[in-house]
Amino acid sequence: MTALTIAGVTKSYVDTPVLSGVDLHVPHGSLTAVLGPSGCGKTTLLRLIAGFADPDAGTIAFGETVVFRPGHSTKPQHRRAGYVPQEGALFPHLTVAANITFGLSRADRRDGCRVSELLDLVGLASALSGRYPHELSGGQQQRVALARALAPRPEVVLLDEPFSALDAALREGTRRAVAAALRSAGATAVLVTHDQAEALSLADQVGVMRAGRLVQLDSPAAVYTRPFDTGVASFVGEAVLMPATVSAGQAVCALGRIPVTGPDEGDLHVMIRPEQLVIHTNGDRRGVPARVREISYFGHDASVRLDLLPDGPSVVARITGTSLPALDSDVHLTLSGSAVTYPG
Repeated sequence: MTALTIAGVTKSYVDTPVLSGVDLHVPHGSLTAVLGPSGCGKTTLLRLIAGFADPDAGTIAFGETVVFRPGHSTKPQHRRAGYVPQEGALFPHLTVAANITFGLSRADRRDGCRVSELLDLVGLASALSGRYPHELSGGQQQRVALARALAPRPEVVLLDEPFSALDAALREGTRRAVAAALRSAGATAVLVTHDQAEALSLADQVGVMRAGRLVQLDSPAAVYTRPFDTGVASFVGEAVLMPATVSAGQAVCALGRIPVTGPDEGDLHVMIRPEQLVIHTNGDRRGVPARVREISYFGHDASVRLDLLPDGPSVVARITGTSLPALDSDVHLTLSGSAVTYPG
């Protein structure tokens, strides 16, 4: 496997810009998630890497080999890129073994050991090799699709929202198995998704796309805790945003005086994640007063919407599901950690 490097890639369809100067480096053997809402250009980027379409400008390189530059485009079948589409797209009339070996040479197709090796790699039993796609669950089909993509030992593996069609019960286990298989194979991989939890939990680095631009490329922790701007902050998880006056590492806002990160001062906005808000009940009057307006209970945790008193904005706190305040009760809020500042 090898690294993937994209530089200055642009793409338009007729007069509609889709990608604008995208730069992306995926290190050898790593998994990068490209995260963004529908229509931001992430699937187009994946198709350009695969060679299904050509950029208008820029370069794409697999290691030292440039597969696209203006005037030169390596054909998809010669790029050594494995592609896993949204719903697997297995051939319904072929067995699991035949699907996996479909793109291999005749000699490799006769090698039963390769099929067993790949099934083991993606966490499936060899006994499934003789089954047909309709005899598999959705999660099993996606793992077979990954095995097929890995079969010719590609230099880059591309995954186009491969878990979006799975129900919640299958999604978590399948994406964990797929990520483990990619790492075991030493694959250089790009996953496009609109699922923030999926990107943050699976990837070595996350690229956030917006309107055809890659606005932030960083570790999952950095994207979540230090978003590039308020747009990224609001898209990658829930965010509490409010105006504040910042001076000497402290912000004065509706939550009172709170610590902030960064050197900026003046009239700014502060960003706080809901899990940083601590709710105090039973007469504990630390922090600022608030009233509980809405509780969304999820079992393992809960989102609590509160109005800051006497006439402050609404905020959302995320707490464990075992310590819920009473609806319409008066509580107090404090901040755990520090807020991040952005231009006002």
